Amino acid sequence: MHKTILNVLAAASGATLALPSAAQAGGVMGTDAAHCTSGRGPAIQVNVLDLKDRRGQLKLELYPATETDFMRSDTELLAEGKVFRRVTIDAPVAGQVAMCIRVPHPGRYALLLLHSRRAQDKFDVWQDGVGLRSNTRIGRARPSVANAAVEVGAGVAVLDIETQYLRGLGGFSPLR
Repeated sequence: MHKTILNVLAAASGATLALPSAAQAGGVMGTDAAHCTSGRGPAIQVNVLDLKDRRGQLKLELYPATETDFMRSDTELLAEGKVFRRVTIDAPVAGQVAMCIRVPHPGRYALLLLHSRRAQDKFDVWQDGVGLRSNTRIGRARPSVANAAVEVGAGVAVLDIETQYLRGLGGFSPLR
């Protein structure tokens, strides 16, 4: 039986591992920002597009690029010695938003962007936003790892991710 996007996102947004950084308008943000700005990599820079507002927090979550591990509990993944990483920032008041998350080594990963509009650890399907690497409309189904997968080399992979929010019976879609 397939899990709904509501259940999966609620489970995927557990406790934060990295402390929120002070968000500033402009520039690359997050605890891993130096990896992207220096080009040291391996890392992923995400240019966050189409935020509904500038409330709460933005989170980048890095998972193994497998259907069984994508969006699993961070506690379970870490206990099994699998890749999981989260970078959280306060939503900046204005300006472009670029976040950075380092990866352990070059390879294929799954990446999830979350906009927690009330800055809570639990995903609120009615309020919060989500984004994937492919920018494909999410709808009501559980996102596939294929839509979240990103190849990272020795440098910095730069992605544009559109944030999607619940929009009626059709599920999650971009604001436009």
